[in-house]
Amino acid sequence: MVPILDEHSLDFISHSEAQTRRLGARLGELLQSGDVICLAGELGAGKTCLAQGIGQGLGIEGPITSPSFTLINEYRPEQARLPFYHIDLYRIEEAKETLSLGLEEYFYGEGACVVEWADRALQALPAEHLWIELRYIVETKRGLLMKALGKRYEQLLREFKRMAFGI
Repeated sequence: MVPILDEHSLDFISHSEAQTRRLGARLGELLQSGDVICLAGELGAGKTCLAQGIGQGLGIEGPITSPSFTLINEYRPEQARLPFYHIDLYRIEEAKETLSLGLEEYFYGEGACVVEWADRALQALPAEHLWIELRYIVETKRGLLMKALGKRYEQLLREFKRMAFGI
């Protein structure tokens, strides 16, 4: 059973790392240029695993690693539908640090963005985005709460619900 809080949100459980990647891949298949996916949750909650799936859904082949030290990894392989910008703000200590990163170029660029630790840069995020809060349940299970902010993301969430769960 997948609880729907309202038409702008979805709360469900992933039962394995492989399932989290598959769900991410389904989401990635739906992304368009300029889409911003914000991931939040404690260390080990599955943010990078979901981001890897999203990259796979965009057609990225090869390893997708967390850019914890570089902050931003760009994937632009020829086989991908869109450029994929994987942003990891774990090392950001103060929100104002994000202002010097040039995130707007990625948020409003030609690719799709996934931002890990997005809660560390709330004021730098676009007003409209898909927010995904991940939570650790047990070793193999993760809870995911998705919230759509804006018309594009409401549509994206509806498409994801239909594709992933048939609802």
